[in-house]
Amino acid sequence: MGRTQEITIGDTAMRANKFPSSFPGSMDGEVPNADTRMFLNMGPSHPATHGVLRLHLELDGDLITRCTPIIGYLHRGDEKLAENLTYNQFVPYTDRLDYLAPLANNIAYALAVEKLAHIETPPRCQAIRVICCELARISSHLLGVGVYGMDTGAWTIFMYTFTEREKLYTLFEELTGARFTTNYARIGGLAADIPGGWLERVLAFCDTLPRTLDEIDALLARNKIFLDRTKDIAPISKELAIAYALTGANLRASGVPADLRKDRPYCGYENYDFDIPIGTVGDCYDRYLIRMEEMRQSLRIIRQASTHIPDGPWHIPVETKFFLPSKERVQTHMEELIQNFVLTTTGPQMPAGEVYFEAENPKGALAFYIHSKGGGIPWRLRIRGGSFPSLSILPAIAPGHYITDITSILGSLDFVMGECDR
Repeated sequence: MGRTQEITIGDTAMRANKFPSSFPGSMDGEVPNADTRMFLNMGPSHPATHGVLRLHLELDGDLITRCTPIIGYLHRGDEKLAENLTYNQFVPYTDRLDYLAPLANNIAYALAVEKLAHIETPPRCQAIRVICCELARISSHLLGVGVYGMDTGAWTIFMYTFTEREKLYTLFEELTGARFTTNYARIGGLAADIPGGWLERVLAFCDTLPRTLDEIDALLARNKIFLDRTKDIAPISKELAIAYALTGANLRASGVPADLRKDRPYCGYENYDFDIPIGTVGDCYDRYLIRMEEMRQSLRIIRQASTHIPDGPWHIPVETKFFLPSKERVQTHMEELIQNFVLTTTGPQMPAGEVYFEAENPKGALAFYIHSKGGGIPWRLRIRGGSFPSLSILPAIAPGHYITDITSILGSLDFVMGECDR
């Protein structure tokens, strides 16, 4: 089967923007009927805001004339913490960025540090990382679609998606020992190899999930209530999506076939056959369709990686002084004992330099910029998540819609505040 670069989702024949971009107050600040306008704070504690987000809404009746997202309620100083921890010590903190896909965060950070250290992990390690990233993508999208269903009044969808997500959490627990904060990746490898029989259980999950996805599609994709609440709501054009630096599913829903797994492959993604779903209108409905198709494409990748996983080591050689030696060697050999002590206390010694690496995460591109002056601790570390641009576009797309549309718009953007505030 040949490799297809993109597939198109949605149609433009019967769809048009419900509200023109020139709607008063949408971009230029003009407010119709200024004497009747009303201001409303939605959040920061509100179920529709998907986390501690505050929306400052300006309304003309129930029509939105201005929407200002206000963030910072979840700020934890991750970037400054990283500058006071060794490279491996910061891995658990990446769990708390997009806490719906911690495995993908771990691996993206490890790849950034490995780029700085000029390390290439063995093929088996790369294949396991691909499986983890795609399972994390499915887990994140399942929750996103389930909550999106609740936002539009379809409670049943949430029960379907959470049932499947619990199966994934069982697999994560078998692999990492934790369900939520996995802390699985290491600089130069992984915390441990995959347990016996784990791949078979992963493949069994891949065999059962498509039926659930088909049932969700049957409940939503042609449901009149869902269509009325999502079609032609908050469309984002290609130009606007690029101007606001959208990435991930939100960008592809607007018709831009950008995917880092294809454009700048890492972890051997160039060896896998999968498609890039893209939309045509970029509205809330397209963003739903894209995430549903992305889960099916992730299943394709997982099957390929699981059935053709290489043998061999799952970490770089211990002799490189970047990876911890086995406990048995530490207890019986002086050199390994010293290496274990040095790596634990001062961290792997990195060369001086600057690197920037971004991975295709469920919420969009997750990027790490690292500035090293040598030693075991980064001099500067900055994080670029996909959720912040998704929120920053709200002032451009929310005006002209009704306040009841806000829940659909927020659900379709599928952001997470842990990655936005950091």
